[in-house]
Amino acid sequence: MVTRRNLLVGTAGLASVVAMRPVMAQKKTLRFGVGPLLALAEDTKKAYTPIFAHLAKQLGVDFELVTTTDWAGMAVAMGSGNLDVAWMGPWGYILANASTGCQVVATVKYDEKPTYQAIIIARPSLAVNKFPDDSRGLSISFADVGSTSGWLIPTFYSKEVWKIDPKTYWKYSEGASHPANEIAVGAGQVDMATDYDRNRNAMIESGRVKPDSNKIIWTSAPLPNDAIALPKNASQELMAQVQKILTDITVEQAKTLLPNHYTGFVANTHAGYKAIEDAGIAVGRIKKT
Repeated sequence: MVTRRNLLVGTAGLASVVAMRPVMAQKKTLRFGVGPLLALAEDTKKAYTPIFAHLAKQLGVDFELVTTTDWAGMAVAMGSGNLDVAWMGPWGYILANASTGCQVVATVKYDEKPTYQAIIIARPSLAVNKFPDDSRGLSISFADVGSTSGWLIPTFYSKEVWKIDPKTYWKYSEGASHPANEIAVGAGQVDMATDYDRNRNAMIESGRVKPDSNKIIWTSAPLPNDAIALPKNASQELMAQVQKILTDITVEQAKTLLPNHYTGFVANTHAGYKAIEDAGIAVGRIKKT
């Protein structure tokens, strides 16, 4: 899977482009997009407006910020030419790259780490000593098919590691949001659900779920955090400037520009998301190039 070393490999060619100056004189308003990072689109928009406002200010442009209701929607928006810069989930980025050729320039850091982990949670009383062996026939809720941790990675592990068909091995459903999965397990609506460590921690911290409302029964290898990507036709100069603006953000600045626990960005390239791309190929959702 992804290693911390290849995640932190920067894009020296981009970073060495000319000194900062506004490059969008011919385009005074940029269209920014962000996926469903919070339960409600309006909450996501509110929480992520400061970072995009900072980016626009540094570029010397106005901006519009739109949110999507599912991760796959980001790929559609990028492919239709409706976005100039997007905050995308790892799998959403790979889907968009496969269909549109968009390119990542930076990866967000969470508590100073550019990685996170997919998890599967279960009802506290559920006796699962060995996963997935002890979970056959139980109900499980996967997230929407555009989610890295909620769909792609558990689907990949099911096929390539556990050698099972999740749709027949379990009482399977898909399409839920990550917050909905947390709540469903806590309410006893399903036995198990997919999620990711950052979301579970954030929901516990905010009081939306109790720490003992579920338990983690499986954890993936480290995965690259969310990507900041630009369309295939974006100029090298704009890509370099977006990358520099984001990677120049200090931990202290991040406290006012980013939601809690996000601490800045590291430069990245498409190669940093190879593990996600390989998983997408393995489950048959994208073709090998």
